[in-house]
Amino acid sequence: NPEEKFYGFVFQDSDFAKWIEAVGYILQQFPDQELQKTADEAIDIVCSAQQPDGYLDTFYIINDISKRFTNLRDHHELYCLGHLVEGAVAYYQATGKRKLLDAACRYAECVAEHIGPEAGKLQGYPGHEIAEMALARLYEVTGQEKYRDLGLYFINERGKRPYYFDKEFPPTGQPNEDLRYQYHQAHLPVREQTEAMGHAVRAVYLYSGMADFARLTLDDELKAACERLWEDITQKKMYVTGGVGGTHIGEAFSFAYDLPNDTAYAETCASIGMIFFARRMLEINPDAKYANVMERELYNIVLGGMDLSGTGFFYVNPLEVVPEACHKDERKAHVKPVRQKWFGCACCPPNLARLISSIGTYVFTETEDTVFVHLYIGSHMEKKMKSGSAKISIQSGFPWNGDVTVQVVCDTEETFTIAFRIPDWCGKYQIKGIEGAATKEENGYLYITKAWKSDSIQIEFPMEIKIIEADSRVRENIGKAAVMRGPVVYCLEEADNGKDMHLLKMDENAPFETKQKEISAEPVIAIKANGWRQRAVNHTELYAVHTKAEYDRTCLTWIPYYTWANRGEGEMQVWTRI
Repeated sequence: NPEEKFYGFVFQDSDFAKWIEAVGYILQQFPDQELQKTADEAIDIVCSAQQPDGYLDTFYIINDISKRFTNLRDHHELYCLGHLVEGAVAYYQATGKRKLLDAACRYAECVAEHIGPEAGKLQGYPGHEIAEMALARLYEVTGQEKYRDLGLYFINERGKRPYYFDKEFPPTGQPNEDLRYQYHQAHLPVREQTEAMGHAVRAVYLYSGMADFARLTLDDELKAACERLWEDITQKKMYVTGGVGGTHIGEAFSFAYDLPNDTAYAETCASIGMIFFARRMLEINPDAKYANVMERELYNIVLGGMDLSGTGFFYVNPLEVVPEACHKDERKAHVKPVRQKWFGCACCPPNLARLISSIGTYVFTETEDTVFVHLYIGSHMEKKMKSGSAKISIQSGFPWNGDVTVQVVCDTEETFTIAFRIPDWCGKYQIKGIEGAATKEENGYLYITKAWKSDSIQIEFPMEIKIIEADSRVRENIGKAAVMRGPVVYCLEEADNGKDMHLLKMDENAPFETKQKEISAEPVIAIKANGWRQRAVNHTELYAVHTKAEYDRTCLTWIPYYTWANRGEGEMQVWTRI
């Protein structure tokens, strides 16, 4: 109702779009008539707001539609378009209902009428990316090249000079004003970019769209840019947990190897975006390095972004927390020592919902003759072939044990390949049930080729406890180590180890042992080992002549990082002195 006032952020429409996308994925797996009825009613309301020319952004519809497309940099019209498309496609694929899909198509066509390379149109692109990968998806679902062309235009136009957003907001000559180009990943044309810069969520969404179009258009130059940016992130700017975006200033990537633990931003949405990016790179080039990161993001940041009850959320995912500092130090005000029930800017909770409800789409990818198994999650798929089909199902003990059973039932004599990822944390593995098959290892995958019938494959990936050290250029972690078991990063928490955890020290020669433990009624595997606690020395003055530190023996208990902050407020650290 235009008589009503618009409330919330300018991108508030995107919350509905992410919710309807999650609903679509849920309905694909668990048909629910009541949920579908609720979704249909919400879709009716949204579609009733669409303007005759297809425009559909309620911020401008309610406030002043004459100002639409006047602030692409900040007002997220194209961001909302992207999420609307993603949600509409998911709901259409689940239900066959086209109402929201048709509305999304009409909105995309309205955008194309106003933005593009032709004379008289705006030569702009999204301030907050996501429309790029959404339009690629819309093209693949509809076969309509106009959607591909619009998405590719956004990719190609970004970073060109004169800088489009300077037309909207002319430079004022303020110091460091050119940083806004980096913030929007518009400092260079995308094919020339070598370093991940700016707002981390925007960046990984852009890179995901770039990967889509590199695949769709067979653009080797765009593919090479994606590979450079992937390497820059994962080898210079990613936390051991998979978190990306080292600084709260601009929610951005920092410079190489700048990965502070206690002020980390590491937004949940950014790790979700890394999973989007990884899957798209896997479709171009099935290299296990992409799936390894996808797995790390999933079991650490993604699961950690929500509490064990499913009712509290982290926007920011630090690797070290002292609650007093969060409450009293403005530099750490973005870090929360407990998960929040909701956020004013609530992008992360619905993003978690749409990722988790679609997790099956990340387990497998396929080509004409090969099925790739990227994640070992209980799941199943059906591969269509010329003369029949093959059904593949996975049973898995991940993340607590590495025992995997894969069942293959095939109603055809055709030969095809199943490629199993060998996790980067696994030194040696054992596999049974592939007698007589042709096998080879390549790019982190074990390829097994045969005429499948009714086969059962057992794989054992031993989950050894490993002490991890950072590159010496990560200054914050010199003299410290982290603990991993399988794909799970572990942390120390005050509930198990007491206060003043900065005094704790690992004993690298002490044997580790695993223990069953419950955290908020959730069974997990904890890790224990003997270590040291440095004796606190409270001097009469703030600074005193150095004396040799003394230590007392203590038992250290690590819990999975994703389970921290489920037992009240307390200290936490991933990296510990060694």
